[in-house]
This record gives sequence, structure tokens and C-alpha cells, in this order.
Amino acid sequence: MSKIFAIAGVALKEMFRRKDFYVLFIITVLLSLIMASVNFFNEEKIVRYLKELSLLLIWIVSLVIAITSAGRQIPAEREQRTLFPLLAKPVTRSQVLLGKFLGCWLSVGGALLCFYLFFGLLAMTREHEWPILNYIQAISLHWIMLGVVIAFVMLGSLVFTALSSNITISVILTLGILTLGRHLNKIALRQAEPGRSITYTIYYLIPHLELFDVRDLIVHNWPVIPWSSWSLALAYGAMFTAFFMWLACWVFQKKQVN
Repeated sequence: MSKIFAIAGVALKEMFRRKDFYVLFIITVLLSLIMASVNFFNEEKIVRYLKELSLLLIWIVSLVIAITSAGRQIPAEREQRTLFPLLAKPVTRSQVLLGKFLGCWLSVGGALLCFYLFFGLLAMTREHEWPILNYIQAISLHWIMLGVVIAFVMLGSLVFTALSSNITISVILTLGILTLGRHLNKIALRQAEPGRSITYTIYYLIPHLELFDVRDLIVHNWPVIPWSSWSLALAYGAMFTAFFMWLACWVFQKKQVN
């Protein structure tokens, strides 16, 4: 475990040296402040509408950070020729991959804390309340969902030869699951065999990332989700993350790094 944490620490430092997060955070802050400066912000419906737009912006930015950072981990090591001396040390390929994943996941978690903290402070100045439990549930589910995405993208970085191909396919699949995944069972009902069975199979096999989208919990200040359901959602995300990482480790073991 010490080797995994050491590799994760290096990946974490490299992530914070890059300017991606800082640029995206500044853009998010500026856009949120512009929306918050609207004169009729204190109108209840407008407040919710602007909160929804800000949260949508946070989701988009966090997905961009997660996909791009995870996608370039192994290709960057290979291009810079630092992967070979790393594997020459008493470090297994699985440890390298797990360390890279942990570094990406922790850095994205830090970014999420910054985004949600800024958003929460901004919302509190307008609504004069801060439902902390709602934020804890929303942030944790969002972070687990990004863990699934990061693991999937790291698997893609070992399958696809080009970084651009991996990022493009990962973005399309992630957005497709978030927008259409929940409707595949309804689409299957309108199809004839064997299309119906194929669509149902896809519906039950894909990770339903939309289950982690609880933005309405914050937008409408709803009561917290039952903690049993929250725990099941976390376990569901952890299961898919572990599966994708196991598959990535297996592919990495079989793949020639030269």
C-alpha cells in the first residue's frame, strides 16, 4: 500500500502543478458571480434556477477535469519514457495503475470541495441557510460517480492508442449514460427482437451514473436522502469502480509497454 500511496502522491502533485483546475475554477467562479449578481436573485424561483445552472456548470467542469486528467496518466508516462524506469523498480503494474487512479481521484475530490464550498457560501449569502447534510450527500455521491468515470477512462487509456480517441469516446459514453441511460428500458419496449434483448442487456450492464445526480437535493432544499439508499448508491459506485480498475489492471498486465 505504501508504494500505491507514493505513486498517488506524485500524481497528485503533478495534477496541482497543471493550470487546468485553476483556469476552470476561475471561469466557474466568474460565471457564478455574474449569475448571482442578477437583481432579482432573491425571487424564489430565480434563486433555484440560478443554483441549478451553477451546479450544472460544476458537473461539467468536474467531468472535464476527471476525464482529461485520468486519460493522460499512462500515455504521458509512456511518451516521457518515465514508465520504464518506474516499472524497473520493485513496483507492479497494478500498483502503478492503482496509484495513478488514487492520485486522480483525490485531486478531483479536492477540486469538488473547492467548487461546492464556493457554491455553498454564495448560496448561503442569498438564502441565509446552509443545509450541510444535503451538501455532504451531494458531494460524496458526485465524488463516487467521478471515481467510476476515472476508472473507466484509465481502462480506455490502455485500450485506445491515441489520447484524443480515449477522451472523445469517454466523453460521448459518459454524456450518453447521463442523458439516455435511464431511458434505455423504455426504448427497449418499443423494439422488436433481438433489438429489445440487446437494449435491455445494455441497460442492466452499464453503470447508471444518473443515480448519483442529486442536484435537486440542493436546488430545492429537499430533505436528505435516506442514509440506507445513500449507502447503497456508494456501494454501487464502488463496485463499478473496482470492476473497471480490475479490468484495467488485467489489460495492463497483458499489454506491452514498449
